[in-house]
Amino acid sequence: MNAHAPADALVLNCTLKPSPATSSTDRLAGLVAAALADRGFASETVRVVDHAVLPGVERDMGEGDAWPGILRAVLAARIVVFATPTWVGQHSSVAQRVIERLDAELSQTDDAGRPSLFDRVAIPVVVGNEDGAHHIIGVLAQTLGDVGFTIPAQSSVYWNGEAMHTTDFVELDAVPEAVASAVTTAASNAAHLADLLRRAPYPNPQAS
Repeated sequence: MNAHAPADALVLNCTLKPSPATSSTDRLAGLVAAALADRGFASETVRVVDHAVLPGVERDMGEGDAWPGILRAVLAARIVVFATPTWVGQHSSVAQRVIERLDAELSQTDDAGRPSLFDRVAIPVVVGNEDGAHHIIGVLAQTLGDVGFTIPAQSSVYWNGEAMHTTDFVELDAVPEAVASAVTTAASNAAHLADLLRRAPYPNPQAS
């Protein structure tokens, strides 16, 4: 994937598994991407762990930092699917790194003087064979909303495996009906909201 290529939708896959390893996060996020494609939103995927995203809270942390290229893809997209696995009940360290890098956008504005991430929609996606999805979704919705994304109604998509078992989402023979329904709702509402924001962008809150 070319992290510099613009797309209507961008999947940020925050799995801990580098390519080409099979990823449950990739499978669940891929279902959302497919549903968005059905609604006219072509997508690109960034498996963040494949890129040298340096620690920090600036847009560019200097030599070797891959974040500026990924950020360009974020800024070019209208919908961002933020997908993370669950580890010890929390989002992945890769997801946390992305959250920290997005913090830089709090001080950035677009050509209209508005926060840089206004008019972009985010879909939280969480997968794991342990509990923690609701907690992680709460963290993602709050942090993504803080930096400027809009979170649609009923847009959270998650799957938790049965307690104390080791089955991963990618190993399921079929997608559970509840997950499929959540994917459809999230994609539909995100596409609807993105179209609304294109026609009627947020105003500059600091303009008099």
